[in-house]
Amino acid sequence: MVSFLEFEKPIAELEARIVELRATASVGDINIDGEIATLEQRAAKLLSDTYGKLTPWQKTQVARHAERPHFKDYVAGMFDNFMPLAGDRAFADDQAIIGGFATLGERKVMVIGHEKGDDTASRVRHNFGMAKPEGYRKAIRLMELADRFGLPVVSLVDTSGAFPGVQAEERGQAEAIARSTEACLKLGVPMVAAVVGEGGSGGAIALAAANRVLMFEHAIYSVISPEGCASILWRTADKASDAATAMQVTAQHLKALGVIDRIVAEPVGGAHRDPVQAIANLGSAIEAELGALDGLSADALRTDRADKFLAIGA
Repeated sequence: MVSFLEFEKPIAELEARIVELRATASVGDINIDGEIATLEQRAAKLLSDTYGKLTPWQKTQVARHAERPHFKDYVAGMFDNFMPLAGDRAFADDQAIIGGFATLGERKVMVIGHEKGDDTASRVRHNFGMAKPEGYRKAIRLMELADRFGLPVVSLVDTSGAFPGVQAEERGQAEAIARSTEACLKLGVPMVAAVVGEGGSGGAIALAAANRVLMFEHAIYSVISPEGCASILWRTADKASDAATAMQVTAQHLKALGVIDRIVAEPVGGAHRDPVQAIANLGSAIEAELGALDGLSADALRTDRADKFLAIGA
């Protein structure tokens, strides 16, 4: 069973009723197939209508849904021959960012992304996808390795932000994020980034300063979380909904502003309802964008990247 969000309560009630009727039908002689079919149609329409008009705050909730696909799911469903590479060769191996060689279709790539984890133990191990300086330095090492071997870079962004702890600050968090962003911009190979859940602050842009930035239909991308923004402006996180609206965190807003290049459709009800289809949609979009960048020289790719980011807000 899918975990339902607060705004999905009417859908949850309908689907619970359908489950009850199916259980009744399995133990009795009453034919209620017609009633079940009617309820299924109502549930499907309600789901479609609800997800067709989500508010920015509701999209934030969907982007954070615990059952959305995570990095390991994309690697398993989209890539072949994944060979993970660990460590920054300076301090430690940060499990909040994972990367390595892989094959996407017929193309060899370097894939890098945030991993949040999907249960208590794995979330702690991956620090909820919040990377420390060694995570960004690992990403830099992998990007430089990809550049050396002429491999395109694919990054999957899903983080609430970089880890804000004292230890991270002591080890140069801001500098590491800046260096990682710089490494993206300096690449002489194509880079495609995809915001698959949360794209939070510098922790996201450090892996997303790419030639093409894709974003799932119900993902979010912002300089600060809605709760953080509300705490600063209104001194209360209760205004997070207002903050999400004001910040224009959705893919639709950001496409109109030129911050992202392409919106990737999700299955009706969000990527968590049909991860296989969501992963397939993203894989096709990334392959298409990489194909469009084929043949560009290193200088042309760097210029393309610079022009893209300098044009934002112009």
